[in-house]
Amino acid sequence: MKRVVVTGMGIVSPLGDDVEGFFDALLAGTSGVRVHDFSWGRQLAAPVLSDVDAPFPKIKRLSMDRTTQLALLAVRQACAQSGADGVAGVGADSGIYWGTAMGGAGALENAYRELFINHSPRLRPMTIVAVMTNGATGQIGIDFGVRGPSYTYSSACSSSAVAIGEAYRAIRFGIVKSAITGGADALLTEGVMNAWGSLQTLAKQDADQPETSCRPFSADRSGFVLGEGAGALVLEEEESARARGATILAEIIGYGNSTDAAHIAQPDADGQSRAMNQAIADANIAPGQVQHINAHGTGTVVGDVIETNAIKNVFGVHAHAIPVSATKALHGHVMGGTGAIEFIATLQALRRQAVPPTAHLIHPDPQCDLDYVAEGQRKVEGLEVAMCNSFGFGGNNIALVARRYAP
Repeated sequence: MKRVVVTGMGIVSPLGDDVEGFFDALLAGTSGVRVHDFSWGRQLAAPVLSDVDAPFPKIKRLSMDRTTQLALLAVRQACAQSGADGVAGVGADSGIYWGTAMGGAGALENAYRELFINHSPRLRPMTIVAVMTNGATGQIGIDFGVRGPSYTYSSACSSSAVAIGEAYRAIRFGIVKSAITGGADALLTEGVMNAWGSLQTLAKQDADQPETSCRPFSADRSGFVLGEGAGALVLEEEESARARGATILAEIIGYGNSTDAAHIAQPDADGQSRAMNQAIADANIAPGQVQHINAHGTGTVVGDVIETNAIKNVFGVHAHAIPVSATKALHGHVMGGTGAIEFIATLQALRRQAVPPTAHLIHPDPQCDLDYVAEGQRKVEGLEVAMCNSFGFGGNNIALVARRYAP
C-alpha cells in the first residue's frame, strides 16, 4: 500500500483566504462570526467577506453557484502550492473527490424566488448546472484538466471529510496517483437559515458580544452559527511527490467511517466511537499515540456531551491528556465544507506545533470534562499525530488521522 501525503492546501473562510492567515486567526482566537446585513435582512452568521466574483469572468459566473466559486478559489491555492505537475500533469491518473452538503443552494433559492414570487416566465438557461450538487466537481475537472475519476459526496456536515478519506483510500490502494479533495458550502440564504432556525440548532445571539455566540462545550452553549467557505487539499503518493521534489506538508495515515443507524438528526456516541476506533486501527497506531483532536464540537447542548463521551469511550484515561479544539466557535459551521476546513486546521497544528483554543469557553459544563484548551492557543512541542472528527445528520461519522511527515 502507498503512503499518502499532502502537498497543497487552500482555504476561503470567514477568517481569511489563505491557510497561514486562517490558522493565525484561529490561534489568536479571532472570530469570523458577526451580525451581517444580507439582502433579505440582518442575521448572525460567519460569512466570507472577500469578493468571490472578481476572479471569474461574468460568462463563467453564470454557470456557477457561490459554492462553486468558493471551491475553485480554494483549489487554485492548493494546486499552486503543490505545483502544476502534481495534478494537472498526470491526467487520467488524478481524481477529484469533493464534498458538499447542498451544492448550489443559493442558485436554487434564487430560481424559486424568480419562479414563484416574481413569476418570471423563464429561468436562467444555466440554472441546472449552477444548482446541481456536482457543479463544483465538474468545474474543478474543467479548470485543472483532471481526467481520472470524480466523485461528489453529500453526507451533511461530514461531506468533505468523507471526500478526503475516500481520496486517501484511492491513492493508498493505487486507484489514482494524486487527487484534488476537500469541500465547500455557501448556505447563508434566507431559506436555509430559516430552516436551521426552525430546527432550533442555531446559537442564540449574545446581545453584547455576538461574535462569541457559539460556545462549544460551555455550560451556556446554545448551538452553532452557520458559516460558508471552502477547504481544498492536493493528496499524492509519497513516492511520486518526492520524485518531483514537492514540499510534503503532512501524511494521512488513518480513516474511519461509520453509520449510527439510530436517529436521522441526533448523534450517537457508539457510532462516533466506531469511526475513531476504525481510524486508529487503519493508522496502525495505539490510541495513546493521538496527541490532539480537532473535535466536531458544534456547540449544541446534546452533541457536545455525546462527542465528549465518545472520545472517553475510545481513549479511556488518555482522553483527559489530549488537547481538544473546537474551532467552529471562530469560523462557524460550514456544513459540507467544514470537515476540510477543520482538517486543514489539524494539519497546521502538526506543522506549527501549536493547537488552537476552544474559544468562548468561560463556563465549563461538568458533563464536558476534557482538556478543551480554553485558556488560548497552546504550544505542543513534539506533536506528531492528530485526529479530526466530522459527524453529519443522517448518522455519518468520520475520523481522519494525520501525522507530521517524516521520510
